[in-house]
Amino acid sequence: MKIEILCTGDEILTGKTVNTNFSYMAQRLTEAGLQVHRGTTVGDDRDSLLLAFQQAGARADAVIVNGGLGPTVDDLSQELAALAAGVELELHEAWLEKLEAFYSSRGRVMPPNNRKQAMLPVGSEFIDNPIGTACGFALNIGKARFYFTPGVPREMRQMITEQVVPRLLKLSGLEVVTRLKRFHSFGIGESRADELLKGIDDLLPDSIKLGFQSHFPQLETKLAAVGSSESQLDQMLAPAEQMIRQRFGNFILCEDTQTLEGLIVDELSAAGATIATMEMSSGGDISKRLIEADRDGTVVQSGIVSRSLSELAAVVNLSNDNLRFSVDAAGELAQQLRQQSGADYALVTVVAQEPTDENLRSGADVIIAVASEQPLVCRQARLMGGRKWIQLGSTEMALDAMRRLLHKLPLDEKTDFEQQ
Repeated sequence: MKIEILCTGDEILTGKTVNTNFSYMAQRLTEAGLQVHRGTTVGDDRDSLLLAFQQAGARADAVIVNGGLGPTVDDLSQELAALAAGVELELHEAWLEKLEAFYSSRGRVMPPNNRKQAMLPVGSEFIDNPIGTACGFALNIGKARFYFTPGVPREMRQMITEQVVPRLLKLSGLEVVTRLKRFHSFGIGESRADELLKGIDDLLPDSIKLGFQSHFPQLETKLAAVGSSESQLDQMLAPAEQMIRQRFGNFILCEDTQTLEGLIVDELSAAGATIATMEMSSGGDISKRLIEADRDGTVVQSGIVSRSLSELAAVVNLSNDNLRFSVDAAGELAQQLRQQSGADYALVTVVAQEPTDENLRSGADVIIAVASEQPLVCRQARLMGGRKWIQLGSTEMALDAMRRLLHKLPLDEKTDFEQQ
């Protein structure tokens, strides 16, 4: 089955907005065992859109149109879809009622131009949008089945996953179930991951695709599987999952929807333990991530952020007369922070000197210390990269050190992001 993705909007066509919607849709379809044959971007121009719909309808079996379902004059998808299909627009009463209720619940009157969002081509199939004001719809144009989706990423993603992909699978005649298994790691770059997993493709059935997505400092390794049943997926994926766990070892942070900070908070919470943080170079990202994961507010005791080592020392009443960047200094800060905060764990990150620019050839010496009722543990590394990379890398390394401590794993395994 030939599937096309047609994205609309002047902001996309001119490059003002990066088209992340296309990449998400293409990945999601591929993971479901569906193949995208063509991608097109068209601006908010009536003639261009109409021609694009007609041409796609002549060559594809299915077309996903993204964008153009809003209430403004440059949102043209419903109107031109009807024109291309040779039908009129009609009011979808149920969606209009939902729109009016949406505004009423917020103490507002629905603007008159939002009525446009309830006008759908005659004979089209309604596709619900439970989290937005732009409903989707499907209809035939030429020989293709068109699926119209909102441009708002959050709305589009839910509609694609829950409603469009199942319709496409049914249209294609594939009676399948799909699963995406994800491994989140820190310390392994794409090249090294590819080397570690060398030969795994030869051992995987054609129904499982291996892929990587790097978003520094983490690497996401994905297994996209297609099968006839959940039990078949379990059987197919089990050896591949085990192989990745064995080859990546301690560098795997967590799996699927779990996050590193969520894992740490969950384990501390289960043990009835608390944590306090102190950080340089990370811009408060360590405490921010932990606090966001600590939904009950019972785990994170405090967070101290500064670019100055002497200021950090002053906050915990530690003499800074002879305090210099060193493992001993980081250890003293961690022990003093734990004592004064009353937390069970104190996580401290200090940096010798941040890079002054984004020169990726620069770098910074980072020391991480964790104080607890167990002996003090420290980790020193020279992270490579500019200022932003140091901020991201030191944050991840600090949280990873905490994970390793909780799991009784070695802290000193070298990563690909530090000077060897």
